[in-house]
Amino acid sequence: MKAVIQRVRSASVVVADEKISEIKTGLLILFGVAAEDADKDIDYLVQKTAGLRIFKDENQKMNLNIKDVDGEALVVSQFTLFADTRKGRRPSFLCAANPKMAENMYLKYCERLKLLDIPVSMGKFGHMMDVKLVNDGPVTIIIDSQTL
Repeated sequence: MKAVIQRVRSASVVVADEKISEIKTGLLILFGVAAEDADKDIDYLVQKTAGLRIFKDENQKMNLNIKDVDGEALVVSQFTLFADTRKGRRPSFLCAANPKMAENMYLKYCERLKLLDIPVSMGKFGHMMDVKLVNDGPVTIIIDSQTL
């Protein structure tokens, strides 16, 4: 399981010319599931996401987490995080979870963040999305549960 986490001033998702989600200060999370992922991977990513101290404190040091700044999360499913580009020019996605499994894991991840009192907005699983963001920093962190 992978998450590309970007600290943002704002972010939104548009599907078919309709804005379906929007956040202000917080995290835009691009979320991908591998075929071998399990609940332990979700738990790991949820704890890392919630505890990640990448927001500035009063001394301008990255020392605060999303809850400390009353931030929001916008989670967007993205199977392309598991692109294998080692051979040829067209990426292979054989390592990505099948859509049914991936959607289930995506929903669990979002629900578990909500259980930690983090406001969560979502993309639309399996749809083409325009993801807009105003990066803060920029600060981008990649978390991979398989590097445990």
